[in-house]
Amino acid sequence: DHRDLHLSIRRQRQMCIRDSNKISPQMRELDTRQQLLVVTMEECGELIQSCSKLLRRAELYSDGQYVKNLKEELGDVYAMIDLFVEHDVVSWTEIEERRELKRKKLSRWSELCQDEE
Repeated sequence: DHRDLHLSIRRQRQMCIRDSNKISPQMRELDTRQQLLVVTMEECGELIQSCSKLLRRAELYSDGQYVKNLKEELGDVYAMIDLFVEHDVVSWTEIEERRELKRKKLSRWSELCQDEE
């Protein structure tokens, strides 16, 4: 089970619960799935921005702040995926099946997944 591998994400969830009194009134008006979508959109936007900065700054192969930020944003998006599973929007099996399909598609037009052919 993937969740057992990610104890830090569990700790983050506990912190979210503890800080729930800080939720904005606008977010309180949304149901759980709507909140998941809003926060995921924001996190994906931050990941896109991080990727863009790495490319613009030509620091992709360094171990600097922009790479550190990329890792943080990837972790944030992963945490949101985990929350989608936790709230029964999607299962890990469905995600893994889609991942395999995507890797096969990528192998046709990218060198990222050449072992898939």
